[in-house]
Amino acid sequence: MAGHASRTGKATGARTLFDKVFDAHVVTEDGNGQSLLWIDRHLLHEGSHHAFNKLKERDARVRRPDLTFGIEDHYVPTRTHDLTQVDPAIREMIERLRDNASHHKLKLFGLDDPAQGIVHVVGPEQGLTLPGLTIVCGDSHTATHGAFGAIAFGIGASEVAHVLMTQTLWQRKPRRMRVSVEGALAPGVSAKDIALSIIATIGADGAAGHAIEYAGSAVTGLSMEGRLTLCNLSIEAGGRCGMIAPDQTTLDYVQGRRFAPKGALFDQAAQEWLALASDSDAAFDREVTLSGSEIAPVVTWGISPEDAAPITETVPDPTRMSDPARAAHVREAIDYMGLRAGQKLTDIAVDRVFIGSCTNSRIEDLRAAAAVLAGRRAKVPGLVSPGSAPVKRQAEEEGLDRVFIDAGLEWVDAGCSMCVGMNGDLVPPGERCASTTNRNFRGRQGPGSRTHLMSPAMAAAAAVTGHLADMRPMLQGRDVPAPAK
Repeated sequence: MAGHASRTGKATGARTLFDKVFDAHVVTEDGNGQSLLWIDRHLLHEGSHHAFNKLKERDARVRRPDLTFGIEDHYVPTRTHDLTQVDPAIREMIERLRDNASHHKLKLFGLDDPAQGIVHVVGPEQGLTLPGLTIVCGDSHTATHGAFGAIAFGIGASEVAHVLMTQTLWQRKPRRMRVSVEGALAPGVSAKDIALSIIATIGADGAAGHAIEYAGSAVTGLSMEGRLTLCNLSIEAGGRCGMIAPDQTTLDYVQGRRFAPKGALFDQAAQEWLALASDSDAAFDREVTLSGSEIAPVVTWGISPEDAAPITETVPDPTRMSDPARAAHVREAIDYMGLRAGQKLTDIAVDRVFIGSCTNSRIEDLRAAAAVLAGRRAKVPGLVSPGSAPVKRQAEEEGLDRVFIDAGLEWVDAGCSMCVGMNGDLVPPGERCASTTNRNFRGRQGPGSRTHLMSPAMAAAAAVTGHLADMRPMLQGRDVPAPAK
């Protein structure tokens, strides 16, 4: 259960978590640094039709349909499940996935499935994501699944076709990087704040060519929800993947999940999973350490996730920068975002908020937002989209939906929603959105849209005030929900 057995028989000496999982999946090597890896889970969404076309051209079949899973998420509408009521182009994308899944006899988490949701939420929830596995998907934020100690990464259309036909993939082993966050986090500081702080520290390409392992007391203290958020943003730091060593928190989350091993098989697997932790004397190619106590609630102000700062700071001034390239980027970002150098971040007005996406749409995220919103009214419109149908049901059982609705926000169904701007949920041109998503690129949430990334609690604070705001004063005297372990 810890992964596919290695066929090379190598791997001795001190090894990292990444080394152990990677080596266990090597089928063969080409002598030029490339390894053929066995893939344990292949996750597909609506964008996979290009790869299926390649199979059709060759009259090929899916090699392991039992290890291949389809999920309707990127294009799905969040206000109706009746496809006759949506844009024909969106309907066509969804129907293509359904046709391909049916033709190749794949398990599909479609709109009519009670477990449907965002691929990177469904996998962990259903127990498809397990420690020690290799997991791929045609989506860059597949790194999310590394929170369980899996090697998980996004792949392109040709690679999707290769995995469909062979259940293997050629990969060059990346360098290893450990990011340690030590010390206790201040109240209200979340995994999203950790992730944005890391990216702001090392840059959007700071982990390029590396597999990241997150460690340290602040990381091990996170719930699985928080760990998923942290690993989700690995790609925004340039990392190939992000991983966290399995521990008791991991085992507690996995046990009893639909596709997870049961009984004696689980007990055996658990021992193997815990042994995946990096050896104490394992060497990393790069080490980065942050102090958890110094991390504050963070927001982005520019057009890259590295354009991030604590909410108490100001928009940077490019005239005071010694690096010409960085100064040019800052000028470009300020111009696109309609800001001015030296402006207080808390003075930036927003037009709407979005709470959702594979980064921050799990039950813990919704509870954090609701803790701020309860008994308050939003000054701007907003959309709240849970990460899956099970999350939506649980939130409604806890009354969180009423908190959002009473605050004046729209409560919709599960899907990628306003994160990607391809399913009907858009930020209008020129508008500014306080968003819990993972990318603030130009037009990410719609043509001409302006995106500020932040945690769910910070997005809720922006909704209540109508501008970027520090949520910490809003939580004083309130019960902050415990992490969803």
